[in-house]
Amino acid sequence: MVSKRIIPCLDVKDGRTVKGVNFVNLRDAGDPVELAWQYSRQGADELVFLDITATNERRKTMVELVKSVARQVNIPFTIGGGINELSDADVLLNSGADKISINSAAVRNPDLINQLAAAFGKQFVVIAIDTKYVNGKNLVHLNGGRIATDINTEQWIKEVEDRGAGEILLTSMDHDGTKAGFDTHLLKKINQTLSIPLIASGGAGSMQHFADIFLEANVDAALAASVFHYGEILIPDLKRELRKQNIEVRL
Repeated sequence: MVSKRIIPCLDVKDGRTVKGVNFVNLRDAGDPVELAWQYSRQGADELVFLDITATNERRKTMVELVKSVARQVNIPFTIGGGINELSDADVLLNSGADKISINSAAVRNPDLINQLAAAFGKQFVVIAIDTKYVNGKNLVHLNGGRIATDINTEQWIKEVEDRGAGEILLTSMDHDGTKAGFDTHLLKKINQTLSIPLIASGGAGSMQHFADIFLEANVDAALAASVFHYGEILIPDLKRELRKQNIEVRL
């Protein structure tokens, strides 16, 4: 049985880790390199860094941050934000990132997914999707949730899988930062049709929320931010609790 993964997410703005609720009201959560080192020592399986204003402010992802993190941690990490072409991804992967994540750029230029998968291998390509329930439909949102589209989330997930995505990172904007639990219904529905790994994001507030999303939706990984950043849940404690509930995790 493949172990389920626990992934801290570090949203980075102006070189600092930040966290908000429903993608707004951001507050400081610490130095990203220091947090990465701590999570690596605690037993996180992977890390995700999202430069949350890179796309909106039209600037490139922080290469120096990638280099610093690569020197500090010995677990895989994904970097996303402001990746618009192959050369952006090439620089990040050569600087030490293990995977790259694209979101808005994939929607604006879907062929970029095919290009990245062909150039680097699909295992390096994570497609991040921010979804919000609007008028009875789950719709894709861009630029850190600032721009709504009329793209159906489930149809988009199917397309990016067909184009060569290696993994889907799905964030429920409705649940994000609320600590009320993951969007189990949506994640279960989507995971039943996927043949690539699905990472659940948005809503973690307790250890039971992690257990529920693994047991009910059978996702491959669960990602969270504030509960880890502010010490509300410690990764070793979380993994011991998951083991008690017969969920396979790497200790």
